[in-house]
Amino acid sequence: MPRISARPDPTGRPTKPSAIPKPEGIFDPVARALEAIGDRWTLVLLGQLLSGPRGFQELRQRTGIAPRVLSSRLRELVESGFVRTVSEGSRSVYALTEAGSGLEPVIQSIGRWWIERGKEVLGVDTERFTETSAQSVLEALPFMLDRDRSRDADITFEIRLQGPGGGVWTIRILKGTCTVTSGFAENADVRYTADAKTWCAVCLNLIDARDAVKAGLLSKEGGRAAMDDYFHQVPTVEPQQEKAL
Repeated sequence: MPRISARPDPTGRPTKPSAIPKPEGIFDPVARALEAIGDRWTLVLLGQLLSGPRGFQELRQRTGIAPRVLSSRLRELVESGFVRTVSEGSRSVYALTEAGSGLEPVIQSIGRWWIERGKEVLGVDTERFTETSAQSVLEALPFMLDRDRSRDADITFEIRLQGPGGGVWTIRILKGTCTVTSGFAENADVRYTADAKTWCAVCLNLIDARDAVKAGLLSKEGGRAAMDDYFHQVPTVEPQQEKAL
């Protein structure tokens, strides 16, 4: 075995580099990961595809991305190997590759961070989201799931929303996972009915659910189980005690 002849700095500190390196020459896992992932729309689009293949117009509707930008980003994602095009009937849709699916933990962590700290840290006004599609709020519920409380759960909620952006959704919580699908539940344990805007406000902790029930804006049928038994609420800038939903 060769002998080590170099003498270390007597202080034990690393020696200073002779020059400042270029950013791409530094071994920084965070920087290198972001270099591979690309711009901010990458994770947004990959997140939309986690639940299954989607077409161009559906991705536009779900993200609000301008068509030229969306077309460019999808092309880049295909070229980089995160996304592939597949046939679905007579149309072509976009689906995740194995590499794209591998980013699911990253996407979930970012979403959960925003739910738990984003509004508090960034001062985001969540009231504006009551004017957008209720679908986007409902499909964010997996990010809001409290895994500890839902670890042993097996419960199905049916959400019936009226007015602009309304529809019917089924929310299934099973052993620490949450799935959200469009349509009626076959055997719902609890059913909520409300105006879409009211429901968004309740989910985003802008309206107390009990006040909404008293005012006739929200109704609940079925068992005693409540949504906030299983989901984190978006914190206010001055955190308040969570209230039953």
